[in-house]
Amino acid sequence: MLENISRYRERGVGPYEAAVTGSKEIAFTVVSMSLSLVAVFIPILLMEGMIGRLFREFAVTLSASILISLVVSLTTTPMMCATIIKPEAHGEKKHGFLYHMSEGFFNWILRLYERSLNVALRHSFFMLCLTILTAITSVYMFIIIPKGFFPEQDTGRIAGNIQAAQDTSFQSMCCA
Repeated sequence: MLENISRYRERGVGPYEAAVTGSKEIAFTVVSMSLSLVAVFIPILLMEGMIGRLFREFAVTLSASILISLVVSLTTTPMMCATIIKPEAHGEKKHGFLYHMSEGFFNWILRLYERSLNVALRHSFFMLCLTILTAITSVYMFIIIPKGFFPEQDTGRIAGNIQAAQDTSFQSMCCA
């Protein structure tokens, strides 16, 4: 959110317009990512048994934290960006060695992505078939693989043995 609004501020857009436009562009992505993260914790929330009771608070806490972060990123962050971020002065900032290295790496990744996207778009029928095959395989694996987080044989018990001489008393064994 912050980077998107900063981009508009660097282009010379007013603070309010930059905040509104920048947050509109990225709001759906933020909402979908946050809801996807919450969905990851639903199976943990629905676990049964002693382990389920232990992890239930963990799942609820993380889900609530993610939802609070969603609300903050959609409300407070654009408002603060509109008031705090100032546009850069004209003239190029001097960047250091690490910036230039990371920028080169980013450009290399971007070129790789663009090439793979071009291949995927040129072979769209193949990609559609691959997507359908992946979906069918996922459903098949969901049906076949046993469900559950822990094996049913796990009893949660630990046993141990202590051996001593025949003439050793109980008090000397437990207090030694």
